[in-house]
Amino acid sequence: MQIPSFIFLIHLLSSISIGHGRSNIQRSKRSYNCLPGCATCSPLNGCLSCKPRFFFHLVLEGIRQRGVCLTSCPLGHYGMRSPHVMFCSYCPAECKPDCASCFSEHFCTRCHPGSFLFQGKCGNSCPNGLAAITELRECAGNIQWRSWMETRTRQVPHFLRVHADPCPHVSEVRKCIIRKGVNSNEFKSI
Repeated sequence: MQIPSFIFLIHLLSSISIGHGRSNIQRSKRSYNCLPGCATCSPLNGCLSCKPRFFFHLVLEGIRQRGVCLTSCPLGHYGMRSPHVMFCSYCPAECKPDCASCFSEHFCTRCHPGSFLFQGKCGNSCPNGLAAITELRECAGNIQWRSWMETRTRQVPHFLRVHADPCPHVSEVRKCIIRKGVNSNEFKSI
């Protein structure tokens, strides 16, 4: 008999106004808005769970970690998917010194400056027969850059609209840079 009345008394005390207004717990439940992408949240911990198609990620703020929900994982992390939850995980330790972003725990997609990407791994140099492309931070086969030009012409339409340009352009000139493999005569446009 005492336990039900004690529970009722606690419930009654937590729901009445104390001092200026409601208790801190009730105030935080009603006034705290979840960040975009959050399914559930709290004022202290941020997002606790995410809406579908969002990745759960913990952000370090001082000594506290807060949950956020993102559409893609930040650099240095990759997305882990399961039927019930999607979350961001750190790129693994063996990739971490050189890898700026990764696709999975064993496959790097972008390297830090000074490192070059080859077959999902970052290294300080490229294997024999491959050239380091500093701008892309990747290893690639030896390539030569060549320029080319293309001209296209078209027929002037027979029926011009009233407000149309009486002298429409009949040719177009485009200049592009292409790369050609050293061992191949095949051209690829960039």
